[in-house]
Amino acid sequence: MKKVAIFTAAVLLSAVFYSCTDNSGNVSDSKTTTAPQTTAAETTSELTTETATEKVTAAQLEVGYEGMKAVPAESVKPGEYDIKVDSSSSMFKITACRLIVEDGKMTAKMTMSGSGYEYLYMGTEEEAAKAAESDRIAAENAGEAVEFTVPVEALDKETDCAAFSRRKEQWYGRKLVFRADSLPKEAFSGDMFVTVDSLSLEDGEYKVDVKLEGGSGKASVQSPAKLEIKDGKAFAEIIWSSNKYDYMVVDGEKIMPVSMEEFSVFEIPVDGFDYKMSVAADTTAMSTPHEIEYTLFFDSSSVNK
Repeated sequence: MKKVAIFTAAVLLSAVFYSCTDNSGNVSDSKTTTAPQTTAAETTSELTTETATEKVTAAQLEVGYEGMKAVPAESVKPGEYDIKVDSSSSMFKITACRLIVEDGKMTAKMTMSGSGYEYLYMGTEEEAAKAAESDRIAAENAGEAVEFTVPVEALDKETDCAAFSRRKEQWYGRKLVFRADSLPKEAFSGDMFVTVDSLSLEDGEYKVDVKLEGGSGKASVQSPAKLEIKDGKAFAEIIWSSNKYDYMVVDGEKIMPVSMEEFSVFEIPVDGFDYKMSVAADTTAMSTPHEIEYTLFFDSSSVNK
């Protein structure tokens, strides 16, 4: 009898399980409707599907940064510079870019991650579709990674750029920002920065709002920071959120902390306001010391005694 009871129970359990599954063996619930799960393969397919009637593209990425101001060609000294370019689409990846400044104009030679685009047009996709073929910018170096040489109206400014897909024969709109903060300070003329002189700051102590960016995003600095003007030059007290920073590098100069008790505290020179000043800081919080790149943005409108 015990064996019969066990067998009967097993049959009943099998029937219940079968009723709760579909033909593929997936467990279902007639009372609950759940959204279909998206697999990694489906996600990849969605990001790369582009048709004439429907465009499913990668999510739009942010370009530039809050408070950026356009930098025209006259503010950049003649020469050639490596420059970083933000793209609003991961489908339009720029692996390297060379900025050329001459005769009061700027152009950029962009190296792409592949050869999927045949033409560019510096405007929207609607404008590109109506433009004459002579206004298109053709791809150079028909290899695995093509290049495009494009005009640059200004740095730190959102620029419309349409890209023509070889395979789909269709224009796709992008936004680009050529980042001024990726150029060396020597690349700019004197009127590029808001300075102590342009703000007419007298010697003395002030407060200034400062914003830190870079690294993993976990570190921070105290804001507002103490700003001291000495002999017409600006110095800021940078107080980090930990005491694990043992030196900073500012404009090529290694600066040691004035305190490492509760927080790492530094006094650093400020060469200008309202732009992202590149710095580095060495952290001892990891298994081995590691130098990390950051930017500091000092807001001139916040300066007060």
